[in-house]
Amino acid sequence: MAERSAGIPLGPDSLTWRYFGDWRNLLMALWVGSMQNMHPVLGLAVAEHSRFFEDRWKRIFRSFYPILGVVYDGDRAHETAVKVRGYHHAIQGNDQSGRTYHAMSPDVFYWAHAVFFMAMIKFGDRFMGGVSEAARLRMFAEHVQWYQLYGLTMRAVPSSWEEFQEYWDRMCAEVLEDNQTTRDVLDLQGLPRPQFLVCVPSLLWRPLWRVCAPGIIWLATGFYDPVVRERLGMRWSPFDERLHKALGRVVHTVFSILPHDRRFHPRARAGWRRSRGADVPPVESPIRHH
Repeated sequence: MAERSAGIPLGPDSLTWRYFGDWRNLLMALWVGSMQNMHPVLGLAVAEHSRFFEDRWKRIFRSFYPILGVVYDGDRAHETAVKVRGYHHAIQGNDQSGRTYHAMSPDVFYWAHAVFFMAMIKFGDRFMGGVSEAARLRMFAEHVQWYQLYGLTMRAVPSSWEEFQEYWDRMCAEVLEDNQTTRDVLDLQGLPRPQFLVCVPSLLWRPLWRVCAPGIIWLATGFYDPVVRERLGMRWSPFDERLHKALGRVVHTVFSILPHDRRFHPRARAGWRRSRGADVPPVESPIRHH
């Protein structure tokens, strides 16, 4: 695959900086993971190559750091993007029909990026008071600039926000599938207590998680396009929609009173601090996530 010239890193004047590293994005994590793995190649690649299900919590929190770095690392962003890209070079094989697949295929790699972009739109609509059409157009342009940092062909990237919407609808209606990897992602039963909740007694964790897990799935269900919900056999009523919106308003209100930097993941927070003149390196994943 031909190497393209590196793009220009996004900065603090971008809407992507405002949205992508916000802690509220964690509320989208299950939606992001399931939507990415509904892609036939991504789902197969995770099933055959990933150790994700051995310790989901560590993998999720460890992965956030470099992925966020592609947005927030400033002059280092292209270097971070190359590292993220490199994690996928060896992921290849043959599907059940004997066809070769590769995680670096433009259509596959871009789909994962597109899901992150749409997560910001959906997250902003629900948890940040809404995203105007002008903001969507601006964020689309930024997501292209962001993707250019990976140095990959732009063949798979739609040329406009309107074309992207057509691309998204087509992917949801014609390409995504209800596969085993997606079902495994959505199966939250039996997850061990995450390292950051060591303060919760082990005997309390299991009953607490049994109560929380259905709520997390419900939260993700509200973000699926109707055609995807139907494919996954999920129900969604007008009452569910009203309740989902009400929760979004509560989350938005709570976060609006937090200090700016406290709303952001440490990797993003370091980027904001550098933008104000502080000499701080990118924050790496703590050892507990390894």
